Amino acid sequence: MAKVRLTKNELKLQKDNLKRFTRYLPMLELKKHQLLAEIRKIQAATERLQAERLRVEKEIMPWVDVFSGYADFSKLVRIREIQTSEGNIAGIVIPVLENVAFEEPDYDLFETPLWVDQALPVVFEQIRRHIEWRFAEKQQEIIREELRITIQRIKLFENVKIPEARENIRVIQIFLGDLRTSEVVRGKIAKAKILKKIGLSGRQ
Repeated sequence: MAKVRLTKNELKLQKDNLKRFTRYLPMLELKKHQLLAEIRKIQAATERLQAERLRVEKEIMPWVDVFSGYADFSKLVRIREIQTSEGNIAGIVIPVLENVAFEEPDYDLFETPLWVDQALPVVFEQIRRHIEWRFAEKQQEIIREELRITIQRIKLFENVKIPEARENIRVIQIFLGDLRTSEVVRGKIAKAKILKKIGLSGRQ
């Protein structure tokens, strides 16, 4: 603990600090709960995306050999644009996926196998799910880091700043109280000396 000045100004400063710390602590607690709730929400979304992706993969497993046998299929799947925006969670900015736009596949309907028409929308959706999952993971990473910092601040306030301010206030108040008592005693002694002197000079 840093050495504190034993003055009235310091006492006011410490009381102001304590008031600020005790007012700020509930705000940090609220932020922590908001961040935890958001992490749970995003985690549920990522699990849902993962489950859906695995379900679709299982359904299209019979097509895998067909995909690999069609050399031009990968050329039909091209991302044109990934549209994003920014979201705000408890005062922090997170990336938000708005849309994934694909290039319009250009192929000859007569020379291309019929299954391509059915496969392309599924592939597009799987890619979109994967990108959405990556965004959710990034969101969680940002929010978890903010949660870590928030918890550190809560512990700092609870375990250091608030007890320190209270202890400083106690020490200063004791010192100032002793100082006032000492001043009163000195005043009485001085008064007694004056009265005694007046009494002595009166007899002379």
